[in-house]
Amino acid sequence: MLAAPINPADINMIQGTYPILSPLPAVGGNEGVGEVLEVGPRVMALKPGDWVIPADAGLGTWRTHGVFPEEMLLKVPSDIPVLCAATLSVNPCTAFRVLADFESLAPGDSVIQNAANSGVGQAVIQIARASGIKTINVVRDRPDLPKLVERLMALGADYIVTEEMLRKPEMKDIFKSIPRPRLALNCVGGKSTTDMLRHLTHGHHWVHTLSAQSAFIFRDVRLRGFWMTQWRKQHAQGDVAGMMDTLCQLIRRGQLTAPACTQVHLQEYRAALDASMKPFISSKQILVL
Repeated sequence: MLAAPINPADINMIQGTYPILSPLPAVGGNEGVGEVLEVGPRVMALKPGDWVIPADAGLGTWRTHGVFPEEMLLKVPSDIPVLCAATLSVNPCTAFRVLADFESLAPGDSVIQNAANSGVGQAVIQIARASGIKTINVVRDRPDLPKLVERLMALGADYIVTEEMLRKPEMKDIFKSIPRPRLALNCVGGKSTTDMLRHLTHGHHWVHTLSAQSAFIFRDVRLRGFWMTQWRKQHAQGDVAGMMDTLCQLIRRGQLTAPACTQVHLQEYRAALDASMKPFISSKQILVL
């Protein structure tokens, strides 16, 4: 193994609250990148030197070495940055699918999302930018807000607003320059989501959120959940490979980068786990293996 991030789902699995739980004893980590050192005589698609990522959740990537069946791994290009490869299979894939699968978005359309500084949020900004789609990005207010705004703008964000700003009349000024969003992406819930929903165009999609009944009745909003692991189970290997190829092409062109990362040696995993659960953290902890 070369590198593996700590994602919220990894913490949830340890806590026993994630829909998929590995039988104990288990190794943590669902994402990462490794280099093939040796292969068995029946392995056809991989060779020593290839870079690989998990084909599905539950592989256990927080380790220095592993022995796996060929079908549990996906080959990825070794000419992309290691941090991009290590963080490829969860957040960028989720961002790609939610932008592609729920609305027929065209250049000039807009989407709105909360938790825009999350790993998925950063990937949404970049993939949307590469497709000519405008993004309205909601973040929580914080002491270092100007620094966060600068970083998200550098990724290609069009507008950045705080949760408090969602409720202000000044939001209407944004829609003098761009159309109202056809897609809302939520991973927070609560009042932030309800406030964000008010700006969604009638009759369009609100992905992965909690209940707000009046929005469904009066705005004809369609609620859809999305789970990357389930999507993989429902699609052929060729679909997954095609998505990965598209994302790797964006990486090669400099249109998709890894999220802000803090690299931590495996021996310091306790500190990395603690840091990953602190509020207002915009840097993903990456275990260097």
